[in-house]
Amino acid sequence: MKIGNHTRVLEFFLLGFSEEQQNFLFGIFLTIYLVTVAGNSLIILAIGSDPHLHTPMYFFLANFSFTDLCLSSTTVPRMLTSIQAHSNTIPYAGCLSQIHFFLWFIGLDVFLLAVMAYDRLVAICYPLHYTLVMSARCCILLVVVSLILAFSYSLTHTILLAQLSFCMDNTIPHFFCNLLSLLKLSCSSTYANQCVLMYWGGALTILIPLLIIISYVRIMAAIVKVPSAGGKWKTFSTCGSHLSAVCLFYVSAIGVYFIPSASDSVSKDKIAAVMYAVVTPMLNPFIYSLRNKDMKGALGRLLSRRALRSS
Repeated sequence: MKIGNHTRVLEFFLLGFSEEQQNFLFGIFLTIYLVTVAGNSLIILAIGSDPHLHTPMYFFLANFSFTDLCLSSTTVPRMLTSIQAHSNTIPYAGCLSQIHFFLWFIGLDVFLLAVMAYDRLVAICYPLHYTLVMSARCCILLVVVSLILAFSYSLTHTILLAQLSFCMDNTIPHFFCNLLSLLKLSCSSTYANQCVLMYWGGALTILIPLLIIISYVRIMAAIVKVPSAGGKWKTFSTCGSHLSAVCLFYVSAIGVYFIPSASDSVSKDKIAAVMYAVVTPMLNPFIYSLRNKDMKGALGRLLSRRALRSS
């Protein structure tokens, strides 16, 4: 559809992966997605079914696992369908919808990581006030506020993207609709988009990580004061999994948004995007279960009950 000197794009072409790679990658991505769904679902079921895990830390972990499940479902099923159908096009409305939900769940992941760091800070530095500060009402409020902030971030970008005009070039060099790729394809001014990206991006990638770092500096200072080595390890083990998840999330995010992209680095960008959008949600259940005795015990009891019911 032509408007003035421009052509209104009705669909985008996702460059994705080459034909030779697609058959091989289909099985890999399908396996990763199934593991992601199974792992995060087991975390949620284990926490919900075990009264010992009905604490703020595991309440936030259940929400984090659900967010990771939704994040992976935003991109991977669409990619698998495209590979199977040998169709790499996505409608304009579908592209905006994918970006909206992807940014929503990414933003929610960031806010939940910050909330989980605050929870560990209160638990370790102010243990006598923990139950008072992290009440059920406070926990629910923190999750609701995180949802609203993440939705506001996503909705702002989506509304601004809908105002842009796109020319004849409709090729996105990724396997899913990427915000930065869409901004590069626009024929109209992206000044407002860049401003929002700068301010919101600064909050999500600089301010919140800084707050998490400050929280862990205070946590480490409190752990050092613990007299016994066993006590130090036990205290640190309660937040080690979260720290690993934070590092994994932000290292993969830096690979997508902060490493300079050149014309010959498209493959590297795709690998970084796969790590960020696909692999990280799969690894988080392993991070939180393998290093946590309470989670391993709850998962064992859940699977035992399931086995008894099926026998």
